[in-house]
Amino acid sequence: MITYPFLQKDTTIGVTAPSSGVPEELHDIVKQAVKRLEAKGYKLVVGETVWTDDKTRSAPATKRAEEFTAMIENDEIGAIIPPWGGELLIEMLEHIDFHSLKNKWVLGYSDTSALLLAITLKTGIATAHGTNLVDLRGEYSDPVTAMWEIVLSTKPGETVEQTSSEKFQLEWQHGDPAPCVFHLTEPTVWKSVSYGKIKMNGRLLGGCIDIIRHLVGTPFGNIRSFRESHIPGEPIIWYFENCNMKTTDLRRSLMQMKLAGWFEGCSGILFGRSPANEPVDNYTIEDVYQDLHQELGVPVVYDIDCGHMPPQLTLINGAYAEVVYEDGKGTVKQTFK
Repeated sequence: MITYPFLQKDTTIGVTAPSSGVPEELHDIVKQAVKRLEAKGYKLVVGETVWTDDKTRSAPATKRAEEFTAMIENDEIGAIIPPWGGELLIEMLEHIDFHSLKNKWVLGYSDTSALLLAITLKTGIATAHGTNLVDLRGEYSDPVTAMWEIVLSTKPGETVEQTSSEKFQLEWQHGDPAPCVFHLTEPTVWKSVSYGKIKMNGRLLGGCIDIIRHLVGTPFGNIRSFRESHIPGEPIIWYFENCNMKTTDLRRSLMQMKLAGWFEGCSGILFGRSPANEPVDNYTIEDVYQDLHQELGVPVVYDIDCGHMPPQLTLINGAYAEVVYEDGKGTVKQTFK
């Protein structure tokens, strides 16, 4: 059984930095995002960790864990959204008492995905892979990004559907933000290693593969225990996005997951667009996807709206999903059951 948080209208959102903090010269973008959310009616509580950053960390691991725990245990706070990701969130996981976590949304991506996946696997509480706080600082949000509120305010038992974007951002232009933050210039085309229409059903799990691969073999990445305790007999749809890895590193990571049993009961795999995927020799990213498809015998769809080339869908770890792909477009229907 999966436990689903619910985003209350006008709730208080906690902002803490479990990975990297925000350097002083970028404090304004956090303040802008806070003002945008306050204009929507939310109250915001911004933790101390957000405003400091040194050696890629907002604070020592124990302090990051303490601030996160204080926010998730605070009944006045209804959701937690980190400012962004980073590099070393994994350091704080051993300092969190997962058994005491309250049922509220944690939303983010990149390095935050280690925390998201660990929470869901350890507790059965659904977590949300989607926008970071600083990406909500625009005058408005594009239709795909804006779905985060609708998805997180879906009630248990209800279904919410998202569709692929019309255009995506090829590269970041931090010095010249668009009214919606992103520069959406490139036509979105979902792709597959197979021909024709593809349908897949199962429980969603995933995140930034550069990060969550390091949960393999740890107490925070016990897929078998999660399946037995929370989704017995149900298939899993994995979603991944690659931030920095070359094709061979990605291949090694996927093989490690396979050998560790992560793909047992897998019904399909989704890969987000990536600024990486650099080929090694003549081993291309399409080769990686084809190898995985042949080995696991499941559909593989790639270049979906997920990850570091926004916009991105709000994908819920633990939710039951029905994914349909056809002619370069896709839909993701998530049921909170």
